[in-house]
Amino acid sequence: MNLIEASDLRKTYGLVKAVDRLDIHVAEGEIFGLVGPDGAGKTTAIRLLCGALVPEQGAVVQIAGVDMLKKTEQARAQIGYLPQRFSLYEELTVMENIRFFAEVRGLAAADWQPRCMEILAFVGLDEFLDRRAGQLSGGMKQKLGLAAALVHRPRVLLLDEPTTGVDPVTRQDFWQLLIRLVGVGAHEGTAVLVSTPYMDEASRCTRVAFMRQGKIVLEGQPVQLCRQYPGQVIELAGQPQAEIRRLLQMVPAVQDVQMFGDRMHLRTRKSEGESVRAYLESWLPSQGCWIERLRLVDPSLEDVFISLLEVE
Repeated sequence: MNLIEASDLRKTYGLVKAVDRLDIHVAEGEIFGLVGPDGAGKTTAIRLLCGALVPEQGAVVQIAGVDMLKKTEQARAQIGYLPQRFSLYEELTVMENIRFFAEVRGLAAADWQPRCMEILAFVGLDEFLDRRAGQLSGGMKQKLGLAAALVHRPRVLLLDEPTTGVDPVTRQDFWQLLIRLVGVGAHEGTAVLVSTPYMDEASRCTRVAFMRQGKIVLEGQPVQLCRQYPGQVIELAGQPQAEIRRLLQMVPAVQDVQMFGDRMHLRTRKSEGESVRAYLESWLPSQGCWIERLRLVDPSLEDVFISLLEVE
């Protein structure tokens, strides 16, 4: 069953089409990833789905079978929403914050305390009930934001770049929570839509959609999308990097070069990867370059994403 059904979503600001005829469908038990460059329309799309913005005429938005445009409050009751900048009450404790959001969501007095304890234990904050929110680390604040979004047992969870600005370990912990949530939620009918700038996070999603200029330009399971990559990838590490990059511009079979930390990813046509690798293995050292690693690798989602951005 699809818990998010949206079609023909459009939002225009002046001459800018922030969201342009977007269709999104997310089933229960799925984590649907929305990725794309800044300004692609990801945040606008999420705000349209949660009812914070009203789409233009002709759009359809259903959340857990409830029409967002006709029964807005009833549909919103099915949603847990974590925006990019979640606003905590920093003078309140962890428990006071989560109680506030529970009562705002309509939980009765007899229900909010056990539910708050349950959800704080789930996100790992049950040992910090009396700590003020202002004294939490960035990662703990994000976990408290997730707890607030989950406190009323929503069937749909909308997360807008929830791990931006936190350390890699905290990102890992946060995603373990999401994966557990979907596992637990399989009995409750939970669907997660998350936007992220991180391709390692996108690879954890059930399905991924790449947005550009308000449109979805590619969608599918991460493994399927990597298989659609238009070429082969050679991973190269060596010194001096600037000279290697200059020399690679002289090789017609190397279609483009992207930096990945201390490595380069070279794209070739599918039939030419091994021959190009063998040529570079002998040619670059003859030009005074030291090669540490030179091998064919499977394309990653990041390779796919960059190739899409290069399309005019």
